[in-house]
Amino acid sequence: MRLKPYPQRDGKRVWLSEDELQAVIDEAEDNRQMIAFLLAGRCGLRRCEIVQITPADVVETPTGTHLRVWEDVAKQEHYREPPVPDQLATYIDAHTDAAGIAPDEPIVDVTDKTVYRWVQRAAERLQATSGDRGWSFLDVHDLRRTWGTNLLEQGVLPSVVMDWGGWEDWETFRRHYLGEFSPEAIRRERSKVNYLSGEKDTNLSTNVGSSYYKSESQNTTHALK
Repeated sequence: MRLKPYPQRDGKRVWLSEDELQAVIDEAEDNRQMIAFLLAGRCGLRRCEIVQITPADVVETPTGTHLRVWEDVAKQEHYREPPVPDQLATYIDAHTDAAGIAPDEPIVDVTDKTVYRWVQRAAERLQATSGDRGWSFLDVHDLRRTWGTNLLEQGVLPSVVMDWGGWEDWETFRRHYLGEFSPEAIRRERSKVNYLSGEKDTNLSTNVGSSYYKSESQNTTHALK
């Protein structure tokens, strides 16, 4: 878990590790909570968007299953399409069938404040279990924040992450959402730099040595003349 203070208000921004995010998802008490947590942590939805998604918004495209997240639900003019994990698609299908949810009805039919309370209670249980006070700062938006950073750590292009998440300004995205990268990501990126591995460049050593001895030989010959 990585924490950073907000620049202009109390509290902290939270970035979860993969295991910590899964721990939050595992705290879901029913299908609706499970879907809500997955929509935030695996699709990057804001809490107001979580309660607006309908079965009709889950669409099959040439690139796989995506969510159609509308900027304005009433007008339905502009939208983004983050990808949907297979696990979430399965939960949505099962829940909508069991609950008899129509294609145009919200899948998570609660207020966004209820979703907030679900995440708060899950975080409280995790804090009680682990003793980590960092859980007390967790908000729904931190699941979205974690989602965006995790995509970057897995090598997804920043422009694609911004498109999926609905971020239009790179500077805003970088300043408010990007955290320090995980130790795993840092180790992976470090391994790409060939001169950090500690291995000697034998060609460089040989060339430097040859040049040195050649120069010394020439100097000695010149001195003997």
